Order: sequence, then structure tokens, then C-alpha cells
Amino acid sequence: MRKSAILRSARLAVVGAISVLLLQACGGGGGPAGDPVVGSGSGSGSGGGGTGSGGSGGTPGALGASSTYAQRCAPGNTEAASNLRTGSLSVEKNWVRSYMDEAYLWRDEVPTVSADAAAYSGSDVGLALSAYFDALLTPATTASGKRRDQFSFTMSTREWNDLSGSGVAVGYGIEWSLASTTPPRNIRVAYVEPGSAAANAGVQRGDVLVSADGATADVATSAGVDTLNAALFPSVNGSSHSFVLTSNIGTTRNVTMVSASVTKTPVLQRQVLTAADGASVGYMVFNDHIAPAEAQLIAAIQDFKNRNVTDLVLDMRYNGGGYLFIASELAYMIAGAGPTSGKTFEQLRYNSRRSADTNSSDARTPFYTSSCGLTSSGTCSQQAPLPTLNLRRVFVLAQSGTCSASEALINGLRGVDVEVVLIGGTTCGKPYGFTAKDNCGYSYFPIEFVGTNNKGFGEYADGFVPGGSGTTGVKGCAVRDDFTRQLGDQGEGMLAAALQYRTSSTCPAQAADAGPDARAQAASLSGASVELKLQKLAARTNRIDGGRH
Repeated sequence: MRKSAILRSARLAVVGAISVLLLQACGGGGGPAGDPVVGSGSGSGSGGGGTGSGGSGGTPGALGASSTYAQRCAPGNTEAASNLRTGSLSVEKNWVRSYMDEAYLWRDEVPTVSADAAAYSGSDVGLALSAYFDALLTPATTASGKRRDQFSFTMSTREWNDLSGSGVAVGYGIEWSLASTTPPRNIRVAYVEPGSAAANAGVQRGDVLVSADGATADVATSAGVDTLNAALFPSVNGSSHSFVLTSNIGTTRNVTMVSASVTKTPVLQRQVLTAADGASVGYMVFNDHIAPAEAQLIAAIQDFKNRNVTDLVLDMRYNGGGYLFIASELAYMIAGAGPTSGKTFEQLRYNSRRSADTNSSDARTPFYTSSCGLTSSGTCSQQAPLPTLNLRRVFVLAQSGTCSASEALINGLRGVDVEVVLIGGTTCGKPYGFTAKDNCGYSYFPIEFVGTNNKGFGEYADGFVPGGSGTTGVKGCAVRDDFTRQLGDQGEGMLAAALQYRTSSTCPAQAADAGPDARAQAASLSGASVELKLQKLAARTNRIDGGRH
């Protein structure tokens, strides 16, 4: 196996579920070991010796390296292996603070926080650690006033492994969309996974949530929001919840669904459309840069190639990101060898303690020309030349849920002068990434790097704007997400706009509307108690730089 393939898979491992498993096997410890997927660097960077900053009282220099505290878990931490429960919650918080100083991109902006405060204590270890981690994130804001770090998160290693490695998540197979985290929320079904409990119950894109387990969609109490979250995002299999939904034609019905393990279909749909001028246009709904996506993307591109498509409409309006190597592969399959040969898909920059990582060859993600076939051990098993469309233009359907690795795809193509026509709303604004790091059964994802394209551009923290001006303005049209039609329907607003722009370079006559605000969803992770907290969103807004570097 080529060295580059080994590095690529290693990075995937570090960033994704596989990396978490590898880190567990190595006993946790220091900083990122491996390549970035969402974003870590090479193995030498954060985590060696040196002094952490923080201490239980937040005093810089009070802590040693994170390896000093690794895998010394609290007795009440049920996510940790029983033989590792030899420490305490305080030791676990020491690990969190030290690791933040080693790995976090904005380590110099971490607030002073008392780890002993009641908000970060108690018998619920996971809740206490999550609250402490959130409190350490930078309070800095972007030019538009939104919080710069809306994306760092933590979740159980068990859940992360299921989601990133195999695309399995607990739920009903529904991707929920909402206009706001506070009333009026306008919670709707964005899409349904085939063969899921939701699909079997007849739930469809566009259905509006009236209530869940008796709590209305616009409930304004903490208890009511807790009920909504428990129903919308069940954490265990076999949990039964009742919903009242209204369809696009105004029919209201009661639906009861039981949660189960749902295997996501990253490439939800692919078809070849016949445009008004008779041309063959490929259309693909791509929802997740997770490991199973690779084979599905290759199959879709090969099919488009065989059917001689002359244009591609890539629907990523709900794609929150994932493995960066998959974005690189897809960019190469779209553009081909001509514009990408010898070019950089994404260059990573780490914090001030990790200059070696920034300057390492592993910080450069090329345009990958071969497949990987990621294995559970973090290696590439199925290397073969990737099919290419050799297009000089691609239409991307996006909304504020288009994030991280999806934005890296847009930025990477623009970096080699492939024209991106953006249709929809402003993207989420996440030029950052991280690597999964396990300690005591929880995986931590503090932002670790910022990525730039072949032209050195990566300043899009407020997102790419369709039809906008300036460095983040992208040729295209601002169009609302049309929930009245199914994805792939040529009359659906965003797809129709792309097809119109393709033939006339004009936009439809309608008011600009960015659609449901995924940024508000992400912000709600640390928001007020009456906000609907879409807990699962953070796990999907990833730029995982683990994998084939």
C-alpha cells in the first residue's frame, strides 16, 4: 500500500470513529495522533509534554499534559470501561482543560472557568463534562456578530463510532428542519431515510410537526422543550413516541414511531435529468461525508459518466460535512485531472503550539485520485482510480445546513478555478475542523484547524453567499428551500432555479430566503433553556480530516 494511502486512512481514523477506536487502544493520552478528518494534524502536535493551562480553577500553568489525566475515569461514568473507573470527575475535567490547551485552535481565548462550579458538577458525568467543555469555548464573534465557534462538541464515543464509521444512528430515519430554535419554530421533515420507521409510517418531506408526545412544536417551557427533544432525538432503541403531523395538502394525522438503529444513505438520490435544451444533467442528493458515502459517490459519478452528463447539480442543502478526504475525492471526480493535478485541495493551520503540525506535509490534503475503502482498522483496502466527469462548472444546492466538509468542497473547487454556481441560501460558515479524541468513553471535538484552498483562501466564517458580493459571494441565486415538493422533482424551487440558471444565467423571480437556519440550531447547543436543542446537529456539522492524507 502506498504511504499516502496509509496516511489518508490514518487521518480518517483519527477524526472519525475509527480514530477514536485507535486512540482508545493506545490508552488515550496526549494530543491528536494521526491525520485530520475534521481537523487534527499529524501525530506530533498537541499533546506531548509541556504545560497545560487551566487547572480546576482555570489558572494557566496549573495542569500538566493531558496524558497525565487520560483514561482515569469517574466511578459514575457509565460510558467508560469499568476497569478505567479509577479516577474522578475532577480528573476528567483536568483532562478536558489540558487537552483544550494542547489542541484547541483558539487556545489563547479560552475563558477562565472554575471547574468546581455547580454547573460542571453533579452525579451526571456526561452532562457535567459537556457543560464544562462548552464553557471553555471562545466567546469571540464573526463580522456578522455570530459566535465564531458554534461547532465544537462532545458526544459518547459509542454514538460517534456508530455514526461516522457505519452511518448508523438511533432514530426514526427523519432529518428534521426548523426555521428557529425559539417559537415559531416551523419544524418540518426535510427528508426520510428509505426503509426506516418514518418511511414505513408514511412520513414525507414537507410534513409539519404539530406536536410530539403532547408538547406542541412551539412550546416555550423548559419541560416542554425537553419533551420535544426526547421525542425528536431518542437516545436509545425501542423508544416509542407519538407525533401529530400536517402534510403539504393540509391533512393532519397521528403517527407513532419506535426508535431503532437507522443506517443512513449518504447519497440519498441520483438521477439523470433531461434539461429543456435536451442536455443530460446529473442530479445527486448528497447528505453525509461519512465512510459509506465513498462507494455510493463513486457509483453515482460512474453512472453519470456512462450516461454522458454535461452538467452536474449537487444537492448538499442538508450536508453538514464529515470526512475531508471524501470531499477531496468528490472534487477530483467532478473536475478531473486537468485542473487538480499537483494542486492542494485544503491546507490546514493549527494553533500556536502546533507549528510543526501546520508545517507538516500531513497538513496538506491533495485532490485524491484513487478510492480508499476505509476499513475498521483505519487503512485503505480498495484503492482504484476514481471516475471523472471533467467538468469546469458545477451547480451546488445549499442552505445554512450546508457545512464544513461541504463548504470545503465548494472552496476547494473554486481554488482550482472550477466554477461553482451556488443556488439556495448562505452556507453555515465553518472553515474549521477537528479530530475525534476519546477520553473515558466520550469523544471530544474542539476546533483544531482552519483550512484554506489552493489559492490560500479560507475566510468564510459567515458562509458562502449565493449571488453575493465580496470574497464569499458566489455566482448563483438566493432561493428558499421548497418543502412543497420532493427532492429531485424538477419543479422543486432550488432544483428548478439551477436548471433555469444553467440555460439563461438568470434567477427566478422570488424573494431571497435562506431557509431553515442551521446556524441557529448549532448555536442552540449552548443557548437558553427554552430553545429547542437539536443535539444531533453538532455531530453532523463536521470537517473530519482523518483519513487519507
